[in-house]
Amino acid sequence: MGEAKWYVVHTYSGYENKVKADIEKTIENNKALGEKILEVRVPVEDVVEIKNGNKKTVQRKLFPGYVLVNMDMNDETWYVVRNTRGVTGFVGPGSKAVPLTDAEMKPLGINTGTTVSIDFAEGDTIAVVAGVWKDTVGVVRKIDYNKQTVTIRVELFQGSETPVELGFAEVRKLG
Repeated sequence: MGEAKWYVVHTYSGYENKVKADIEKTIENNKALGEKILEVRVPVEDVVEIKNGNKKTVQRKLFPGYVLVNMDMNDETWYVVRNTRGVTGFVGPGSKAVPLTDAEMKPLGINTGTTVSIDFAEGDTIAVVAGVWKDTVGVVRKIDYNKQTVTIRVELFQGSETPVELGFAEVRKLG
């Protein structure tokens, strides 16, 4: 597997969230793609609008008509993204997609090179300290540094274990 980079995908205006949802659905249906297409984002900013004396905070797209995709570029991932309904192409000369540089990513508030340090490893027992699974104890089965998630197995019914994916901030090592 190569290194995942951020690419800009051009979409029909107003289709940004639909494209994001469609790519995520494709990844959900094809688990192998989940390791190659890591994240899809529609960058937004909160804007305070005042109309008729009423203040309202709304989210506005930073780049209407564009979606950011963090992926390992190869023929398969290019084809999947390029052939998603609403996508008109990748940003770059001709049909060649050009990844964004770290300098271009920084103003977007997307972290590119920060290494996350955690104090647990696969096989360690951890406690969930936040979220729906708070106060649950489980054994680490998988760690995904790109998504900053950990997968643990939780016993729901007697003898029946289910994998649960949690953010690094939601867990702490026991002992």
